[in-house]
Amino acid sequence: MKIVVLAGGLSPERDVSLSSGALIANALIEMHHEVMLLDLYLGAKNPDIAHGWQNLATGVRFSYQIPPKEPDLAAIKAASGNGEMLIGDDVLTLCREADLVFLALHGASGENGQLQALLDLYAVPYTGSGYVGSLLAMDKDLSKQLMHEQGIPTPSWRRVELDQTSDFSFVHYPCVVKPCSCGSSVGVTIAENAAEFAAAIEYARQYESAVLIEEKIVGREFSIGVLDGKALPVIEIRPKSGFYDYANKYQKGRADEICPAEIGNEIRELLQTNAVRVHNALRLGFYSRIDFIVDESGQAWCLEANTLPGMTPTSLLPQEALAAGIGYNELCDKIARGALR
Repeated sequence: MKIVVLAGGLSPERDVSLSSGALIANALIEMHHEVMLLDLYLGAKNPDIAHGWQNLATGVRFSYQIPPKEPDLAAIKAASGNGEMLIGDDVLTLCREADLVFLALHGASGENGQLQALLDLYAVPYTGSGYVGSLLAMDKDLSKQLMHEQGIPTPSWRRVELDQTSDFSFVHYPCVVKPCSCGSSVGVTIAENAAEFAAAIEYARQYESAVLIEEKIVGREFSIGVLDGKALPVIEIRPKSGFYDYANKYQKGRADEICPAEIGNEIRELLQTNAVRVHNALRLGFYSRIDFIVDESGQAWCLEANTLPGMTPTSLLPQEALAAGIGYNELCDKIARGALR
């Protein structure tokens, strides 16, 4: 197949996406596809990845290292000349030349359903979930409402629009403050007291005007991939310090990830069953990843769903697939062919 791998974009998760995209592109080349790695925001103007169509014969392979901090989006906009335009001039044209678009995007328009709706309008096939499922999962308030209605436990929460009239009198500590529609733990803080809460609100405000203030659940953190309607093996995440924030997720050696997780069959079955339930309730597509915390009593609390899970060297979904006997290249090929099916 002729496949455009779409990555980057104008999102706080831009660097994660470029790293995912580089690995996905290499895997698809190894699986005998013709591949172009393309930046959603810069298009073919991105000098780091703009190499045109590649295949096994060309010998070109891609790489991208994630910096320890989120990207400076204002600087990227200023240097590009694209301004507030979210899609590069040549992106849609190049996508329409392909048999398939592999979405390696995270956050913002790449994961909230906007891009999916645009591609639908041009009848361009793409990987991941459709625009409805993407919207429902990306909006943490909407997704938690749907989980709650389905009887799937999720930490209690409240959505707040940040303005001069914001009322925080309901807040109890400790709590978790997070932007309503960011991923990769961007903008997330655990606040133990009023001073930390005030700083957390200002941090989240940098990314979005709507925030979730959520009950903090203490326990073990797990994630479960769903591939073609079935749950993959459970993985446990153990950060070596703090919580599973941006740096701990994407810098090597910052967290231990155990797969298959060392848990009893009862908890394993509960997590896998609820992962598939969340996937279906949010109308997700060929694959997703669902995150949970299990407290001391054995209650499994769903935190959120990821419609385009990371595919970096330290990402969880590829580790889970490998535990199920599916290598990285095969996983990427399955996702691509599943989109066409």
